[in-house]
Amino acid sequence: MQVQASDSSLLPTSDQLEAHRPGLTALCYRMLGSVFDAEDAVQETMVRAWRARASFEGRSSVRSWLYRIATNVCLDALRSQPRRARPMDLGPSSPPELSYLGEMMTDFPWVQPVPDSLLLTGGEDPAEMVVYRETIRLAFIAAVQQLAPLQRAVLILHEVLGWRAREIAALLDSSVPAVNSALQRARAKLAARPAPEAAPISRADLRLATSYLRAFEAYDIDALVQLLHQDAIQMMPPFALWLQGSADIARWMLGPGAECRGSRMLPTSANGCPAFGQYRVDPEGGHRPWGLHVLEISDGRIAVLHVFLGEDIFRPFGLPPHLDS
Repeated sequence: MQVQASDSSLLPTSDQLEAHRPGLTALCYRMLGSVFDAEDAVQETMVRAWRARASFEGRSSVRSWLYRIATNVCLDALRSQPRRARPMDLGPSSPPELSYLGEMMTDFPWVQPVPDSLLLTGGEDPAEMVVYRETIRLAFIAAVQQLAPLQRAVLILHEVLGWRAREIAALLDSSVPAVNSALQRARAKLAARPAPEAAPISRADLRLATSYLRAFEAYDIDALVQLLHQDAIQMMPPFALWLQGSADIARWMLGPGAECRGSRMLPTSANGCPAFGQYRVDPEGGHRPWGLHVLEISDGRIAVLHVFLGEDIFRPFGLPPHLDS
């Protein structure tokens, strides 16, 4: 028997919708590669859901209904948005010299970090956390951005959220063979861009992150280099320049990057990794926001150091706009 939409007891409440915000944000972030775009997409999803709540018939869960709306919001957005990327996706590494830095590409659609606090509820079990870390790492997000929007949606819904092909086909108004074909193409493209395994963060990793904080605040570059893999990578969007090798990273930090001496660092977490908000010395007093450091740790050392420059990225992380001392 079909449930009538007029049964007000079935209508989702605002609290029920809000309970799904972390999961919706995670879905939209994976699709769009930007925390700001993801927040906008989730807000649009909530508006559409609230306006359409009278048509909710209870034949699927509220979660499935919301994810259907969110996926379509993201697909709509992707029709007019360029693909996001990291500096290392655009070309080879550069020497650690100021002449190679170039201009800030502030209008370029860079892949952005996301605070774990926006995506996690605290009730995830260990198995869920393994999937979370594997599919929220910046390498995975960057790889997914290279997929066509439909392939992106199918891959995330199937591989991350565990939807069946027939459920995805219904969501996308498509067929099961078309969904399976898109999934096969998406998997093949991701296989050509292998990413390091996202092992759970260990106590040793947290100690390493603390050592990084202390070395950076002391600006002890010798100590900091000991925390890096020999072939470590450093990226600094919105600059396209990126560095490879602990020796080149050290040369940069002692050369053009030396103005970071005297910085303070505040801990946070991003994309399943330890992260720090960096505050450089403010000539007018205290310290001002400069960049967000995201540490990708592998085999006991830092493999990739993402430094996202700019004050705007601090807001989603709840980091203060200025440090007075």
